[in-house]
Amino acid sequence: MIVAGFGGRAAATPAAYADALDSAWGTQAIDALAAPADRCAALAPLAETLGVPLLALPPEALVGRATPTHSATSLAWRGAGSVAEAAALAAAGPGARLLRLRHIAADRTATCAIARSSEI
Repeated sequence: MIVAGFGGRAAATPAAYADALDSAWGTQAIDALAAPADRCAALAPLAETLGVPLLALPPEALVGRATPTHSATSLAWRGAGSVAEAAALAAAGPGARLLRLRHIAADRTATCAIARSSEI
């Protein structure tokens, strides 16, 4: 399973999330989107457009998860160096690995990382 994980500011729009996904993965197929539960409302239009499930992650799914990239803001607010990377890894399950590190939308309000489950 290929999962696009997202992080974003409260001001992030569906267009910003789509831009972050395009930057990270282009038009390649994905199986699901994942993000902190409080950011899913802005991601729902993208999930609907793509026809994939949107996985709402509780805070504890992200806290302390090791990520290759680090943002002081993400660490302070969510307890993970990269919310997008942590969300992608958490949703893809045990043994998942990142295929793409976080990419930042042009307006800098949203990020996206891609992970693959170990079941492929």
